[in-house]
Amino acid sequence: MTQNKPPHAERRRIAQEKIAAQRAAEARRQRTMTIAMTVGGVVLIGGIVTVAVFAVTKANNDKTKAQASAAAHDPSIDKSATLLASTATQADGGDVDGIVKSNSMEQTVYHIHSHLQVFVDGKQTTIPYGIGIVPPYTLQQQTDGTPFVGGGKSFYFLHTHDESGVIHVESPSQNTYTLGNLFDLWNQPLNSGAVAGHKGTVTVFVDGKPYTGDVRGIVFKNLEKIQIDVGTATPYKDWTWPSGYTK
Repeated sequence: MTQNKPPHAERRRIAQEKIAAQRAAEARRQRTMTIAMTVGGVVLIGGIVTVAVFAVTKANNDKTKAQASAAAHDPSIDKSATLLASTATQADGGDVDGIVKSNSMEQTVYHIHSHLQVFVDGKQTTIPYGIGIVPPYTLQQQTDGTPFVGGGKSFYFLHTHDESGVIHVESPSQNTYTLGNLFDLWNQPLNSGAVAGHKGTVTVFVDGKPYTGDVRGIVFKNLEKIQIDVGTATPYKDWTWPSGYTK
């Protein structure tokens, strides 16, 4: 018996359905490939970014370690056993907080002084000479025999010449500088629970009066006296400005 063939219109419909099915399958394959390529690209980019961030972080850490190692072996930096913190990892010439900069010479258009003393569990620590001065230092001896930094590679607007705790603010123009700026320059933490690596409750006095604001926000003012206690609170200990420091 001869099998009946579908009419011409029916054959054309079937052919069109096959072509549409093939095209749909091809479109699905294309979408799958596109998604796979996109995901692969994102993963690849993410991997590249991760590697780049790791490389930059490692380079910065290596630089800090190398700087600290070099500074630690520099005979001119302060190595007193009673230091609040070393200056080995402080800024080495780059801008700090966008306002604290360094120059080859001291800038004295705006020149004021504040005093800082820090007690850790009742024991007074030493504020190192050379904060904000890039070594190697030219060291001199003061009349009492203590060292004085007379020169260095460069000077920041905030710096210390000796271990007296006197902070020199020497800037080419009048500006507002804070205790937070100094500790950022020093590369040491400062907050309500830690001061330069020493942890505990932080108590602050400014000119003998309790201070309850943000310790980082204390603005340096001329002949201002700042006392910070970490851990055990210490009654305010006054400090007398030597002759030569005036309003």
